[in-house]
Amino acid sequence: MSHPRHGLDEIIHAPVRLSIMAMLAAADTVEFRFLKDEIEVSDSLLSKHIQTLEKAGYVLVEKAFVGKRPRTWLSLTDEGRDAFQGYMAVLRQITGEPRAPEVAAPLDRQE
Repeated sequence: MSHPRHGLDEIIHAPVRLSIMAMLAAADTVEFRFLKDEIEVSDSLLSKHIQTLEKAGYVLVEKAFVGKRPRTWLSLTDEGRDAFQGYMAVLRQITGEPRAPEVAAPLDRQE
């Protein structure tokens, strides 16, 4: 039998990417600047992690202008939403009630 940790998605497992996925799972779309502020990372760090998630097919990035200002919106793809739900299921498995270890009977000690 294999420990459930082997089922964790390494793409999601990094703390910043996990934070991104959790935020996006709670909304249809999230604006880049809002996400950056909420998870407390720099523009460059957020961009790096978004690229990883986008390359994996987990995140959709949409860019447009609002007036003369560029804006970036992020959302989970169906694959990303499924991956996040699977990741969370594995975490629940790991943190759920653990199996009781088999305990050997104590040895009689002669004193």
